[in-house]
Amino acid sequence: MISRALLLDKDGTLVENLPFNVDLERIRFMPGAGRAVARLARAGVRMAVVSNQPGVAFGYFPESALVGVERRLHGLFADCGAQLDGFHYCPHHPNASVVRYRCACRCRKPNAGLIQRALAALHVDPGEAWMVGDILDDVEAAHAAGCRAILFDSGGETEWRTSPLRKPDHVTRRFATVADIVLGTTRAIA
Repeated sequence: MISRALLLDKDGTLVENLPFNVDLERIRFMPGAGRAVARLARAGVRMAVVSNQPGVAFGYFPESALVGVERRLHGLFADCGAQLDGFHYCPHHPNASVVRYRCACRCRKPNAGLIQRALAALHVDPGEAWMVGDILDDVEAAHAAGCRAILFDSGGETEWRTSPLRKPDHVTRRFATVADIVLGTTRAIA
């Protein structure tokens, strides 16, 4: 059996977009995400979160705060009968105010490093993986890593810089459609 995977951007995709939020009580699934996660889990799809976390680089919160965020995400998945198979984040930013996080790294999306790290940890071939994110940087990172990409159009994309790598395979505003696409039950862009 071939393992399939869905990599999920965190803020504005999987959970409500509250910039630089590490308040665990305020981390909540986007509408429909819990049902989609449960459905994907029942179908055997492995799931991991891949997220840029520049709040660390700018000193808004310590990197250690992400331990609680990861625990909260595991709890949200468990609440709907699913398992979160990984939480991968990039704490870097090229203009960081915290010097140790100031760099042009390979892991910060739109670079492919974070996606590659998640796929390696899941032991999943890029051709069997989807990435869903709310901005075209997520799409570019997915394609650069060899995955297919879904743009979750929740209003996060504001620049709309296009290129072949930034062209999503699908666009949707509904998590039910994300599950349909990953499970191969729809071909339409919705």
